[in-house]
Amino acid sequence: MTKDLHENDVAFIQALAELLNKNDLTELTVKREYGENDSLNVRVSKQAHVVSVAASMPAAVPVAAAPAAAAMPASAAPAAAVEDPAQHPGAVTSPMVGTAYLAAEPGAEPFVAIGSQVREGQTVLIIEAMKTMNHIPAPRAGTVKRILVEDGSPVEYGAPLMIIE
Repeated sequence: MTKDLHENDVAFIQALAELLNKNDLTELTVKREYGENDSLNVRVSKQAHVVSVAASMPAAVPVAAAPAAAAMPASAAPAAAVEDPAQHPGAVTSPMVGTAYLAAEPGAEPFVAIGSQVREGQTVLIIEAMKTMNHIPAPRAGTVKRILVEDGSPVEYGAPLMIIE
């Protein structure tokens, strides 16, 4: 590989890293073709930093704290799990990293709205990835309950896009 090609690849990878940060993405994968048997495969990703809070309780817990913990409803933890749209059984998730569009073109009617009835296979939105418009079909028939993305917003692989029940 020539020095110029190497320098261009480094600049390309740096541009991908900037794109990753600018759009709050966690991963990008790109294949760059130079010729029949010459290509560059790049995967740029960043680790999510998870901060854990006190893995264990201190040995001396004040007595006043115990009634407050007991007063918390037992259903609070399951309710939080249900609130995560990605865990919802009717979640339509993104099959790729890209930009979500709710209509075929700017100013056009959206494919679906909250309360719309959809049939399996019907286009519910478009994700643009690498200048390609990818129609995202409804995985099942039902009613659109929630739309979780805004028109023109970046999405990541596996991100919940909408809820269809």
